[in-house]
Amino acid sequence: MHIGTRDTGPGQLTVAPTGEIDMASAARLDQTLDEVLRRAGVVEIVVDLTDVPYLDSTGVGSLLRGAAEAVGRGATLRVTNARPVVARVLRITAVDGLLGLTDGDGRSTVQPGWRRLS
Repeated sequence: MHIGTRDTGPGQLTVAPTGEIDMASAARLDQTLDEVLRRAGVVEIVVDLTDVPYLDSTGVGSLLRGAAEAVGRGATLRVTNARPVVARVLRITAVDGLLGLTDGDGRSTVQPGWRRLS
């Protein structure tokens, strides 16, 4: 799996994995999300799943860990452009709302459902 990153606005970064996110590749996503979260000034991370044809429970866990870490640092992480099969995995595991994926076509339309507890 290849993962690209790009600045997409003030404080916003897009992480764009290409390929399957599964037990064999999830550690790479974890590492990339950790690196992105350590950058100064990051307030929003968008994970663009356009080129991800498959996501297993390990990949779901990576996204959730990244989202939780983002909230802990005062940022957000959301997913967008999920293919139908990937969006279905996020829906049936009930994490779609936590990751900001709420509409039927796999696009991110709202802020994620995470909040920081004081």
